Amino acid sequence: MLKKILDAIWQYFKKLDKMLFVAVCGVSAFSVVLMYSLVHNGITERNTNMYKIQFACLCIGAVTALLISAFDYHKFIKLWFLYVPGAVGLTLLTFTSLVYKPAENVDDAAWIDLGFTTLQPSEFLKIAFIMSFAYHLSKTGDRINHFGRVILLCIHGAVPTLIVVAQGDDGTALVFFFMFVCMIFAAGISWKYILPCIIAAPGAVWILWDKIMLPHQKMRFLVLFQEDPMSDPEFANIAYQQYWGKLALGSGQVFGRGLFADDYVSVPYVRNDFIFTYVGQCFGFIGCITLVGILAYICLKIVADSRIAKDDLGKYMCIGVFAMLFIHCVLNLGMVLGVLPVIGVPLPFVSQGGSSMVSMFVCIGLVMSVYSHSEKNYRVFYDAN
Repeated sequence: MLKKILDAIWQYFKKLDKMLFVAVCGVSAFSVVLMYSLVHNGITERNTNMYKIQFACLCIGAVTALLISAFDYHKFIKLWFLYVPGAVGLTLLTFTSLVYKPAENVDDAAWIDLGFTTLQPSEFLKIAFIMSFAYHLSKTGDRINHFGRVILLCIHGAVPTLIVVAQGDDGTALVFFFMFVCMIFAAGISWKYILPCIIAAPGAVWILWDKIMLPHQKMRFLVLFQEDPMSDPEFANIAYQQYWGKLALGSGQVFGRGLFADDYVSVPYVRNDFIFTYVGQCFGFIGCITLVGILAYICLKIVADSRIAKDDLGKYMCIGVFAMLFIHCVLNLGMVLGVLPVIGVPLPFVSQGGSSMVSMFVCIGLVMSVYSHSEKNYRVFYDAN
């Protein structure tokens, strides 16, 4: 009996995607160190225990990812009738009296107040969407280019996107849209549907800009084209965070000031969306490039795992996780560097946030499950031969 248990454990670790897991845990541990530095240096006073919370979420997420990877992903996917209503229902609670609106962004009603902490349910809606949409695509199969099927797939993608738009969370809405596009493209959507969308895109952008976007949303784009926005009273307030963020990013020069130095450049809400500016201050250009390199490796490793998946379901799921992480990185780094507007998208595994940390580890667990079960006759804890 003991020999069988040891053999099962050995088989589990043999099939585990160890490189991906180590890379993700390493970046997450780095985040905990950054949070401790922020608290130790008195840069953030909102929550002096945030590094402890970040570490707890790292541990919870890592254990959850390992547990998920041990089981065949088909078992989770087929339970869509449980996790989809659960995730949607939890997200809809943000439209009730339980909603929590941060003081810095009262238009973004994306959190639930649990009393002892807050929860961002859209993070778990992302997981539900990746799993359910991958299942939908795999069931559609070769019939994906039938017009009726395309309409159903578009409705599937539109529902979570519109929910988070109604919350006022434009950044997360973009994440959902990008996941939808990448996954449906990977499934083989025909160019007869893609080309009309490309042709209609300029008109759609004009309607969005002229008829839908609010004045403050337009200002976030217009400020990017100003030579000296801080000298213009109309743009100074909008440009404030990005202006100081770029100063902070460059202040670390090549090797940075270290984790416990003096006279850091103060950036509003540096612990979450602008955490990359603190990486620049502490570790300089070398640290920033290293972090970007590791995040790029994680994204590319997930794409590589999608290519060895034993079926389309595993492939689509990996592509969905890749799309989520990739667009998070692009949007976050773009707004820090001042080439994209500030839209409140955290840097994966680095920004402060328990909901984001745990949900992304769950997604990594799904990818590791695809990797572990890439052999058609293999099941973790069971050797078919």
